[in-house]
Amino acid sequence: MERKRWECSALPNGWKREEVTRKSGLSAGKSDVYYFSPTGKKFRSKPQLARYLGNSLDLSSFDFRTGKMIMSKLNKNRQRPRFDHSGPNKGKPDLNTSLPVRQTASIFKQPVTKVTNHPNNKVKSDPQKAVEQPRQLFWEKKLTGLNAYDIAEELMKTMDLPKGLQGVGPGYTDKTLLSAIASALHTTSAPITGQLSAAVEKNPGVWLNTTQPLCKAFTVTDEDIRKQEALVYSVRKRLEEALMADMLAHVEEATVDAVSLKEESSSKEEAL
Repeated sequence: MERKRWECSALPNGWKREEVTRKSGLSAGKSDVYYFSPTGKKFRSKPQLARYLGNSLDLSSFDFRTGKMIMSKLNKNRQRPRFDHSGPNKGKPDLNTSLPVRQTASIFKQPVTKVTNHPNNKVKSDPQKAVEQPRQLFWEKKLTGLNAYDIAEELMKTMDLPKGLQGVGPGYTDKTLLSAIASALHTTSAPITGQLSAAVEKNPGVWLNTTQPLCKAFTVTDEDIRKQEALVYSVRKRLEEALMADMLAHVEEATVDAVSLKEESSSKEEAL
C-alpha cells in the first residue's frame, strides 16, 4: 500500500489527512482516506469526525474525500437568514449531533401504536374514511432527481433492469420504473404483473391501474430465475473476495502502524 499524509487546511491546526492507495486485491488502485487528530486519533468516516468535533466546527460543507470545503455548499449556508438569539428568550444551544430525519410522509407503511385500554376510550368511525382513498396518478415522478450515495459521498450506480421491463406513462425513465416496482413490492402483497390493459399505452390517464407499477405486462420465466440466481451467486462471491481483501489490508495496515510505533519508540529511547 502507498501512503501519503499531509496537513489538512480545512480542519484546525494539527489535523492531518492520509490517503492510502491499495496495490493488490480486487480493490487495487482504489484509495482510502483517513484523518488524524493532533493527538493521533484515527477517523475513517465523516460521521465519526462530526461526532468528535461536535459544534466546534461546521462540517456540512466539508468534503471528506478531498479534505476541502465545497464552496457551493458554503456559500449556500452563508446565504441563509440568521436570527438574533440575543434577546431575553434566548434558547439553549443545540448540542444534538444526530443526523436530521426526513419530515415528509413516507411512501412505505409505518408501524403505529394503538391504545385500546384507555378508561375513556370510545370508538368512533367515519364511513367515508373507511373507504380506501384513491391513489394519485404518476406519483412516482416525485422521486425524480433523488440519488443514493455511499459513506464516502460518492454516487452509487443504479440497478440495471431486465429488457422485458418497459415503462408506460409520460416522461418515464429507468429510475422512475425502478422506484415504482420497489414501492409496489413494499406497499402491497398482491402479485406484481404490470399494466395488463393494452389501452393504457394510448391513454394512461384513463386506463392506468394504480395498484400496479408503471410498466407493461411482463412474465417471469424459469430462465429469468436461473439468471438471477447466477447473478446473486456471482455478487456474493465478489463480496466475499472484497471483504477478505479488505480484512487483509487492515491487518497489514495495523502491522505497519505497530512497526512504525515501535521504531519511533526505539529512536526516542536511543536519543535519551
